[in-house]
Amino acid sequence: MMEKVVTILQEKDMIVSRFLFENYKQLGLQEDEFILLIYLLNEEDKIYDPTRISNKLNIPLPQVLNLTNSLKSKDLIKFSNQKLNNKITECLSFEELYKKLGLLLVNQQDTKSTNIFDIFEQEFGRTLSSIEYEIINAWLASANYNEPLILAALKEAVYNGVSNLRYIDKILYEWHKKGIKTVEDIDKKKQNHEPDKNLELYDYDWLNEEK
Repeated sequence: MMEKVVTILQEKDMIVSRFLFENYKQLGLQEDEFILLIYLLNEEDKIYDPTRISNKLNIPLPQVLNLTNSLKSKDLIKFSNQKLNNKITECLSFEELYKKLGLLLVNQQDTKSTNIFDIFEQEFGRTLSSIEYEIINAWLASANYNEPLILAALKEAVYNGVSNLRYIDKILYEWHKKGIKTVEDIDKKKQNHEPDKNLELYDYDWLNEEK
């Protein structure tokens, strides 16, 4: 697929937004989804024709359908029925994508602190995978956790010499069970000398354990 996309990029002046390129992982996009999204954004004709897309990108039709369904499930594209030439046609809309990008841009402009994903990468000493981005985003979206609490769990994991998200998730889970919702709650717990007896040490690459 990548070779075909490179050929298309060479033949056609396609525009890839730098902001989208730098933040596609924060949108939960896999690389193949990102490539398809860029192709769709640059198509002048917004009529959704999976067969045409399959032929253009030289990828199987079922894969095109799976990728577009994944983009839809992530609220990055929408389908709408429009009347063209007296015929109801299914068209693509990117309104939700632009809203998400706009929100990301506003958040980045409003915050002066280092991005939480940058902090994780600095502490882990490596680039986060797209799956890890999704997991951290899920924590941030959860009503149970907030960014300072997540960073405190990261600090706890690093202190214990562990750099994987399963261990951090275990920390957050145990804290939630004990009613810990803020960093201040952690400090109070430490002042009361209450050790975490139920926390086990996980020191393996759980993201790739099924491979």
